[in-house]
Amino acid sequence: MKAFNKLSAVLLLSAGAFCHQALADNAVFTSMDDPSTAKKPFEGSAAAGYLAQTGNTTSSSLTAQTNMTWYKSSMAYSLWGNAANTSSNDERSSETYNIGGRSRYNVSNYDYLFGQASWLSDRFNGYDSRDVLTAGYGRQLLNGPVHSLRAEFGPGVRYDDFHDGGHETKALGYGAVSYQWQLTDTTKFVQGVSVLSSFGEDTTLNSETGLQVAINDHFALKLAYNVTWNNNPPESAPDRTDTKTSIMLSYAM
Repeated sequence: MKAFNKLSAVLLLSAGAFCHQALADNAVFTSMDDPSTAKKPFEGSAAAGYLAQTGNTTSSSLTAQTNMTWYKSSMAYSLWGNAANTSSNDERSSETYNIGGRSRYNVSNYDYLFGQASWLSDRFNGYDSRDVLTAGYGRQLLNGPVHSLRAEFGPGVRYDDFHDGGHETKALGYGAVSYQWQLTDTTKFVQGVSVLSSFGEDTTLNSETGLQVAINDHFALKLAYNVTWNNNPPESAPDRTDTKTSIMLSYAM
């Protein structure tokens, strides 16, 4: 018992609702599925995770995320949000909040138009807020039951409110690629990559690699690895690369 008391106690709790198809990659690549192939008019998911450690080191991490999408014959609308907080020895070490909305309109079986707006607060990476508005053209390259591949690009504008003071508005270019591979009836691999570039002055690349495994009709397990790279981060956040590994258990209704 003494040896056990000296060990760190770790608790991981996750919960989700609605469909377990949607991987929570909202901050990375928000392209939604083709509305013409949607099986129902609404899909949504919600999840939360908590990690606590005590002993020689005291730390805690809390994450929560939600995603809601409405489908019509050729249109789709989506809203999403996520939050993450981490503390170590009673001192906050990270704090991120992200919300956004998106629309997609199918021009043909393979071509679509999109528009999206998002708000991000990530003060430990130098931003009290970062507002992004983009619109453009997308192409559904693969749309089969096994492989799904889509790419999109377009112009946009970004407003940065820096944590160490000052603000800036920039025109930018946006591009993204999303791939899904249904490995088996219960296992899906997902890779998403997006780029926001103010034409060489400031480029941000986001990537998520994920694997989702259905345990049964209601529960699924997701493992994801996220990378964010900025070639010109704010002075208050000199590191160019951030990575995050997460495991989440979701419940589908």
